[in-house]
Amino acid sequence: MKSTAKLMGFIRLMRPPNCLMMGFAVIVGASVAIGGFPSESLWLKLLFGFFTGFSLLAASNALNDYWDREIDAINEPNRPIPSGLVGPREALVFSALLTAFGLILAWLTSLECFLTAMLAASLADAYVTLGKKTGLLGNAMVSICVAIPFAYGSIITVGRVEPLVAIFASIAFLANLGREVNKGIVDVPGDASKGIMTVAVRHGPKAAAYLASAFYLCAVGLSILPPLFSLVSWVYIPLVVLTDAGFIWASASISRDQSRENAKKVKNIVLIWMTTGMLAFLMGSST
Repeated sequence: MKSTAKLMGFIRLMRPPNCLMMGFAVIVGASVAIGGFPSESLWLKLLFGFFTGFSLLAASNALNDYWDREIDAINEPNRPIPSGLVGPREALVFSALLTAFGLILAWLTSLECFLTAMLAASLADAYVTLGKKTGLLGNAMVSICVAIPFAYGSIITVGRVEPLVAIFASIAFLANLGREVNKGIVDVPGDASKGIMTVAVRHGPKAAAYLASAFYLCAVGLSILPPLFSLVSWVYIPLVVLTDAGFIWASASISRDQSRENAKKVKNIVLIWMTTGMLAFLMGSST
């Protein structure tokens, strides 16, 4: 029973739903770049790409929980480390193993992919260890890491970042930046106690809510560009309308109610709209 609980602790450290989204983002980037599902000759590289994205995010999440263990004892006491399911040293080793696995897969894919994966891993580690206390700059560092997998998928298939992929990566960056600022409202008690200067800590929940709302709406604005320049098919339209409606709702909800409970609800629901956005680009770019 104890070993099962520890295993579940390690699984929770990774945050599998987020890691699956990161791996899926690589597939989306690859498919958008070539306008359809990649041929069988690329499947192995895409499999490597999926697990590179998955494992590097899992490694970053484990490292984040190691550094945040004292904050989580206040904000999220049921997380694996503060609850005692996983020891701090065990989380560090686990993170190192996941990083090594992801980088090995990237090396087996291509040199360009390895260098891109190294950049993403280094940026994620820099955020966790140093950037987090900078507030908005740290939020931007995380959001760049969210945007990189789409570019990574494009590099796998065509060796460069296609314009449509660049637009989508930019939308992902803005949407996640809004979510990170939004998340800061949830984490105010622990962040304030440790001197982490998020927008919510520095300027208050209302300012953070308005800024998060602005980023969500900027993401909506960028979503108009692909059909405007005839870069996608009509299938893109209904899915992106659903996505944009979700982001507009998130913007209105967090602007109206800055309570910790509502901020937590909004940040979780935004993941749904980020997923439908990926589907919009995936379906709309297929020829």
